[in-house]
Amino acid sequence: MLTSFSISQLVLISTTYLLTLFGVAWATEHRWVPRWIVRHPLTYILSLGVYASAWAFFGSVGLAYQYGYGFLAIYLGLSGAFLLAPVLLYPILHLTRTYQLSSLADLLAFRFRSSWVGAITTIGMLLSAMPLLALQIQSVADTIGILTRQPIQDYVALAFCVLITLFSILFGARHISTREKHEGLVFAIAFESLVKLVALLIIGAYAVFVVFDGPSDLDMWLSQNQSILADLQIPLQEGPWRTLLLLFFASAIVMPHMYHMIFTENLNPRSMVSASWGLPLFLLLMSLPILPILWAGLKLGAPTSPEYFTLGLGLAVNSERLTLLAFMGGLSAASGVIIVLTLAMSGMVMNHLVLPLYQPPAEGNIYRWLKWMRRTLIVAIILAGYGFYLSLGSQQDLSNLGLVAFVATLQFLPGVLSVLYWPRGNSYGFISGAVAGMITWSIGMLLPMFSNIQEFYLPLLDYTYVLDDRNWHFSAIAALSMNCITFILVSLLTRTSIEEQRSAQACVVNNVRRPERRELYVSTPHEFAVELAKPLGAVTAQREVEQALQDLQIPFDERRPFALRRLRDRIEANLSGLMGPSVAQDLVSTFLPYKTDSQSYISEDIHFIESRLEDYQSRLTGLAAELDALRRYHRQTLQDLPMGVCSLARDREILMWNRALEDLTGITASRVIGSRLDDIDRPWRELLTNFAQDSSPHLYKHALQGAYEPRWLNLHKAAIDEPLAPGNSGLVLLLEDVTQTRLLEDKLVHSERLASIGRLAAGVAHEIGNPITGIACLAQNLREERDDDAEIIEISNQIVEQTKRVSRIVQSLMSFSHAGQQNQDDYYEPVNLFEVTSEAIHLLSLNKLSKTVHYYNLCDTQHWTLGDSQRLAQVLINLLSNARDASPEHGHIYIRTTASNSHVELSIEDQGSGISTASLEHLFEPFFTTKDPGQGTGLGLALVYSIIEEHQGEIHVESPCDLEQQLGTCFRITLPRQQPTATLLVSDLL
Repeated sequence: MLTSFSISQLVLISTTYLLTLFGVAWATEHRWVPRWIVRHPLTYILSLGVYASAWAFFGSVGLAYQYGYGFLAIYLGLSGAFLLAPVLLYPILHLTRTYQLSSLADLLAFRFRSSWVGAITTIGMLLSAMPLLALQIQSVADTIGILTRQPIQDYVALAFCVLITLFSILFGARHISTREKHEGLVFAIAFESLVKLVALLIIGAYAVFVVFDGPSDLDMWLSQNQSILADLQIPLQEGPWRTLLLLFFASAIVMPHMYHMIFTENLNPRSMVSASWGLPLFLLLMSLPILPILWAGLKLGAPTSPEYFTLGLGLAVNSERLTLLAFMGGLSAASGVIIVLTLAMSGMVMNHLVLPLYQPPAEGNIYRWLKWMRRTLIVAIILAGYGFYLSLGSQQDLSNLGLVAFVATLQFLPGVLSVLYWPRGNSYGFISGAVAGMITWSIGMLLPMFSNIQEFYLPLLDYTYVLDDRNWHFSAIAALSMNCITFILVSLLTRTSIEEQRSAQACVVNNVRRPERRELYVSTPHEFAVELAKPLGAVTAQREVEQALQDLQIPFDERRPFALRRLRDRIEANLSGLMGPSVAQDLVSTFLPYKTDSQSYISEDIHFIESRLEDYQSRLTGLAAELDALRRYHRQTLQDLPMGVCSLARDREILMWNRALEDLTGITASRVIGSRLDDIDRPWRELLTNFAQDSSPHLYKHALQGAYEPRWLNLHKAAIDEPLAPGNSGLVLLLEDVTQTRLLEDKLVHSERLASIGRLAAGVAHEIGNPITGIACLAQNLREERDDDAEIIEISNQIVEQTKRVSRIVQSLMSFSHAGQQNQDDYYEPVNLFEVTSEAIHLLSLNKLSKTVHYYNLCDTQHWTLGDSQRLAQVLINLLSNARDASPEHGHIYIRTTASNSHVELSIEDQGSGISTASLEHLFEPFFTTKDPGQGTGLGLALVYSIIEEHQGEIHVESPCDLEQQLGTCFRITLPRQQPTATLLVSDLL
């Protein structure tokens, strides 16, 4: 057997190993380790190996010696929790990431909406952490004492605590951030898990293949020692192993260091899927060497207690390397637990004990204050663990210390399960149950560690309870039973607050949270920063608001109520990760409150429901999936409906804005969903607001002046209850664009009016024609019979002239009445617009008494149309005559043509004073004229309109055409284009 190791040698080995951990973490933080390795699921699985503390490395052999096969509970319990990850771990991970809940105390305080819950949980976790810290410290001190064979464990334990404290501070509390992930720490813990796994497997392999000379020799030895196998099976017939299984099952979520590594330090949520089978495999490998080490120690008569057989095996075979390997594995297991446990506890104590009592001043740097406070708490917690170790005097077994710690944390299992599965639980029930359970635990398990009391009498049960390590499971079951009974009864007998009910709905598994639509006092992100600057300071407040805006990808000028509610929730979640949910809730509720006068109107936030349903789509099955498919179908129907749909809440917040309404208004849904109706662009704001307030359910053919042209709309509305809020009546507005229908109707009315007036004109012309002819004949006869009377001749000539004028008017009426009534296509021929224009200008120039103007025929000689050249000339004569009358003396009139592949456009532009807007609407109506009485009949433009329609053309008017000087009128005639035949082209050349 080796005599001893020197203390300096062991201190050097310990320091070297911790520096190696330091180097691994430092290299990871500086990105020397590839990111894909750091974020690989295997790294996450190995980091969860922190669960295998010094108790699992050393004490599991002692558990096997004491409880036989029951020692497997330490591995099977946690494996069972990860096999149930979809219903146990995944929901907690989702809550943790969504609401920035960095500890179990944060989770429970958020669920029960009580700072007292967070404080009670933190105190309970501190009490449970002390035995667990003492266990790790004692394991290191005991192994050094065994190896050095010198009673100097206390000083060595202190030195170990100092080294671990420095490491925890450097890589666990360097930065304070709402999204802080210690990648260096995670990778270092994964490295230490790998070290202890390899060490344990090598020692186990040595026991099988060296001590026993292979599996066959081991089997032979066991057959010769049947009592050893019997001792392994007997404890299974008793109760402790079941309690052990429950303890280690619960440890996955209630042990502070496990919660921290599983949820808080989770770098990739998808890694949880791999961990659900990877961690049980890791624990299986950890459990394989335990029994071979136990049997090898018993065979060799190892010079240690069974719980240190892992170390004693090397001493028994006089192997320095094997002994140091066991020491390194135990040191690795102890250091990993202490580092993670103190980091988790420091955050809990700061968020739930320090900050509720004292908050840093807003004038200083809050982030720096939080960082140094957390460092101070790390030192204090490790020193408290060392003090607990000293108070016990190294007289406790590792197994006893571990059981005391695990039973203490078991008292918070009912609270965690109620978070996920029992919305009726409230803060009164949780606090009462936790206190009752912790008191029972203290009397049954903690008290015997510090007193000489060995038993006490229970008068109600007439039973004497013996306080020793053999009856610990009775204390554990009693504490848990008192906890559950008290929790259930008090919760059922007391009232749950509204805030607790809302949080319960947010936490229950498979339940989509339905946050309420309530109105905030603040209306912009800038106001958020201004209000938060009061408790946090301007710099911190601005940083938190900007971070929340970046997380949500919301612009700084956002004003939509829905987006502002999301921003408030995000800020609360970020502050929760920074200062704990209780403090964050108080800050946000105080400085970013909802309007109190809107408390009577609270409804569900349909926007949040929609987004959450989109996230849950892949998880829905059965009837839920079918209902979701039906919802999507109905929503898609509304989105694709060729009619604008706008859904409003009672407070006029826009809940829906479909694609047709986007096309109609030019306003995208992303801009208006969640905003108030009075915040949208004009003119839609006035239209929809007035219609929503009007009592009439319908509004037909409403004219809306748009940016370029007017639109006619039919509007309809109906009252409908808001989703999940019966009694809160909202509105659904339907907008139908009937502009094209209105234009067709106007065109039809105009055609019918022309037709009716044409028939009237034909009748008038027929009735007037005969008398006028008779008058003309009589006048001519009178002139011929009295040719010697100059006065009679003059009068007769005047009568003839007037009858000619009346005849021309009658002829115009006849031409108008016949316009468009006959199909002239068979008589149409190619017409050169340049030539027709030239002929019209020539005819107008014959009138020497008219106003002097200058005509400019700029028509292209290659532009032809198909039609009647005489009637088209009549059109041009009418339009040019009107242009001449409207132009000033010596004015200019321009006639131009432009052409496309199928049409040719002829424009006539003058420099007159233009036509009023009121006159433009009636310009082509028969008998409408702007000239003085006796100067025009009002039939010219009506006749022009009819002739152009005969030629399948269109005519439009622009007035004024010179927008700068507000002068001039331009008539544009569009006619079908006709390509000239080769004969025509040759004739032109000749």
